[in-house]
Amino acid sequence: MSKDRVVVVTGAAGGIGLGIAQSFARKGHPTALLDVQDELLRQETDKLSAEGARVFAQKVDVSNREEIDDAYAAIRKELGPITIVVPNAGIAPMVPFTDMTHAQWQQVMDINLTGVFHTIQAATPDMLEASWGRIVTISSHAGQSGGMHMAHYSASKGGVISLTKGLARELAAKGITVNTVAPSVCETPQMHRAMDAGQFPLEAIIPMIPIPRAGQPEDIAGTCVFLASDEASYITGQVIGVNGGMYI
Repeated sequence: MSKDRVVVVTGAAGGIGLGIAQSFARKGHPTALLDVQDELLRQETDKLSAEGARVFAQKVDVSNREEIDDAYAAIRKELGPITIVVPNAGIAPMVPFTDMTHAQWQQVMDINLTGVFHTIQAATPDMLEASWGRIVTISSHAGQSGGMHMAHYSASKGGVISLTKGLARELAAKGITVNTVAPSVCETPQMHRAMDAGQFPLEAIIPMIPIPRAGQPEDIAGTCVFLASDEASYITGQVIGVNGGMYI
């Protein structure tokens, strides 16, 4: 895979997004890390920069198209045209459907689905110009099988899967592949916060996973790096489950 291809990863200040950004950056790709958590984002980007990676960081709310456009203009100036995009930013609040407010529903949709739309669409001109591009969305097994007290999250991730498939058909002839990676239980700060709140009984869930452990960010990151490579040029429109066999 050409090392000069610029990568954008959203939700990159921690967890899965950080793992993905680290993997691309350490393989020599100019990598832009975007997140709403500015201080944490800068800390992680500084660490990568100290390792010799060529990285860029900017605070961005993916639900705000103007912020995405401004960030992309800065990335193009600093790193070059954007040809690999991993829209990872998302939230996963837990609330029973009967208690869910419209505002709670809309916030999840704005970030998890509309944010993916913004992140991808703003980068496609560069990919079309290059006649080459890789879009790797991050969905979830919850978008395939549903999640308890997460109807809004499940719906948003199901939407990401459908968006991925639709774009794969639309962009295939342009040299752009579009796939989605669907994790299940993954050890992240978000998971630990849910455990601390008593919302996520990990010990009860692990026995349900054929490979009996929580996934790690690097498990998802390795799959993303492969899907963004030239070796994956004939793979598009696919849902790649990185879930230990939890959803088969």
